[in-house]
Amino acid sequence: MNFVSEALNLSKFSTERLEERGILKRAFLKHPFFSDIIDAFRLEKKFGIFEEGTVIVKSKHGVKVLRGFPKIRRILYLESGLKKHFGDKRIALEEKMNGYNVRIAKIGEEIYAITRRGLICPYTTEMAREKIPMDFFKEFPEHMLCCEAVGNASPYVPDYYGIDGLDFYLFDIRECRSNRPLSIHEKKEIAERYGIKMVEILLETSANDTESIKKVLEDLNERGREGIVFKEIQMLLPPLKYTTSFSNCGDLSYAFRNFEEYGRDFMLARIIREAFQGFEFRDSLDERAYRLGKAILSSAIESISRVSEGKEVTEEVRLIFSSEEVLELFKMHMKLLGITLRETDRRKKGDKIEARFERVMRATTDKIKSLLEGNPW
Repeated sequence: MNFVSEALNLSKFSTERLEERGILKRAFLKHPFFSDIIDAFRLEKKFGIFEEGTVIVKSKHGVKVLRGFPKIRRILYLESGLKKHFGDKRIALEEKMNGYNVRIAKIGEEIYAITRRGLICPYTTEMAREKIPMDFFKEFPEHMLCCEAVGNASPYVPDYYGIDGLDFYLFDIRECRSNRPLSIHEKKEIAERYGIKMVEILLETSANDTESIKKVLEDLNERGREGIVFKEIQMLLPPLKYTTSFSNCGDLSYAFRNFEEYGRDFMLARIIREAFQGFEFRDSLDERAYRLGKAILSSAIESISRVSEGKEVTEEVRLIFSSEEVLELFKMHMKLLGITLRETDRRKKGDKIEARFERVMRATTDKIKSLLEGNPW
């Protein structure tokens, strides 16, 4: 624990208090797969200058701090929001992909993948070692690749892109300790040089070009994509984000299917986003209302119907592993997260192992069962 105090410039007492308050937690399960790591802790909440998800790692090569993802603020009204934030600066419209955020860094001799909450995920790490070139870290040993992990073999998010397996799409390159990002053009040049896939830059324009920006969003919505992250070209200003109606309704459908697992604030925020978007885009109210209502009701009714038939509300997950060792380690990792995964099938696919799981949405299943039995809300 002393290495955490020194890395964050805290007294031993302050570090112990962070642990007692549940802000400082262990970031991994000790296992030979994490051979370079002696110990690692993460910040469950923002503390001082250090973001939620910041990881402090003690390895055979010393101590390394990997900062968490900075919170990206959201705008609901494009016309005034972009101008107020970016002024007359050039901005890049970067696609906001629907996956899970991962920081990929070299710790000791190997590559490791860290999820948003600061957990070193064995499954994602194994995939990153297969997909990410080690040569990048020879040139940039103190930087981390911030990527969106997407595909039909994702443990956390359904696939919307028809990507077989799991792949990584770069959206930022940042210094581990300072969290300083490289510019958009530096990132593009490095990604091309090392053959790293990158989140698509849809347009470079000014914040005043609202009509072109709306056209990009309408196209994304028609293609069933999540939205846009607006970034100043030099990355000197914080980014902003904006999601499509498709994304808002998709989130609501998932949330109402599993309504006891998700808070009311999560649901309300997406309904309000739809209201502002409907006002600004001046599209058909009937069409938007139907889409929103269907997303909410059809998924909730589907869950009620399942439980009425004696079934559980579940989510199916298909994952691809290179070794039995990592498969078993991943199951222990999910227990650390408090997620119940029930393995339903395991088979060899060439030199890989395909495993299928069911995630039981216990709270929603129990709540529906109770209500169907006549108990009050």
